[in-house]
Amino acid sequence: MRDYFFYNLSERHMRFDDVFARICNFMKADPRNVYRLSIGTDSQAHGDDTRFITAVHLHRVGKGAWGCLRNEVIHRRLDSLREKISLETHLSQEIACLFTPGHMSDLLEFIYPYRNEGAHLIMEIHLDIGNHGLTKEFILDMTERIRAMGLTAKIKPDAYAASSYANRYTK
Repeated sequence: MRDYFFYNLSERHMRFDDVFARICNFMKADPRNVYRLSIGTDSQAHGDDTRFITAVHLHRVGKGAWGCLRNEVIHRRLDSLREKISLETHLSQEIACLFTPGHMSDLLEFIYPYRNEGAHLIMEIHLDIGNHGLTKEFILDMTERIRAMGLTAKIKPDAYAASSYANRYTK
């Protein structure tokens, strides 16, 4: 299996197991909540390279969030918007697949005792596309790729993991 390294403002060089442990600790600290686990990727061309940032964002709805990022550089400038959006979607899917059914079961165990109090976990892929602008023609193709995985796809303006969090670090 390929090594994936993540970082945030507090930590560097986290492997996926480290990320998962941070997510578990964040949920264990306050399990009586709605949690939204969002994964989204944004990209930016820099000279002859294109930088992709994938965000993993766990929102404790109304009570804060924890997140981290993954950086990947393609050593060529991507000028095709279709290729760029397709790669962003693929990179988000790749990270979402690290959350195996076993991982998701572990997360659900934290909140299960509080389900009657409204505790809930939602997993989404946030796509940096929307109904306005040039990316609107990709909505059906990209959202279908996410739905085929059994996940919820969000587009702008609801795709904050890609269009806000990841976007901030592509510059």
